[in-house]
Amino acid sequence: MIGRLSGILLEKNPPQLLVDCNGVGYEVGVPMSTFYNLPGLGEKVVLLTHLAVREDAHLLYGFGTAEERNVFKQLIRISGVGARTALSVLSGMSVADLVHAITLQESGRLTKVPGIGKKTAERLLLELKGKLGADLGTAGGTVLNDAASDILNALVALGYSDKEAMLALKQVPAGTGVSEGIKLALKALSKG
Repeated sequence: MIGRLSGILLEKNPPQLLVDCNGVGYEVGVPMSTFYNLPGLGEKVVLLTHLAVREDAHLLYGFGTAEERNVFKQLIRISGVGARTALSVLSGMSVADLVHAITLQESGRLTKVPGIGKKTAERLLLELKGKLGADLGTAGGTVLNDAASDILNALVALGYSDKEAMLALKQVPAGTGVSEGIKLALKALSKG
């Protein structure tokens, strides 16, 4: 299988790339998160890849990071989720945002991704719970235990943005109980 491509970037037509590897041009589908971080045309590019073999085609997908490729592989294992849907998810949100949404079981964040309806979002949350967060171990760089998750949900329910809630959560010492944690987080938010 093709696991990595290293070559010269010849064409960029979202979401497709053409990469020349010693005279052989590979068409590669990439998520927008990878696309935005590509070098200019004519420059060297390195992509981690996944080859999908179907009856009617062999399709190559490329990723800028191992985390993106791992998430893609987890997504396409889910019944009813194909490569196109997996690319949409990775194009619509970062890996950290996806892990965060799965950890907190927030289907609303997933339904904002084009092509993801309520049923698909709920299936993704159910199938990936315990898999993605366990693989990566973090949500936005912060390990969330049950208490931290409850504190974060409470802050969001009170009207704070996810970003504000995560920043406030960083001010709460690890191992703090839920009610005390909410008080400390609110105090940190009122100072900011």
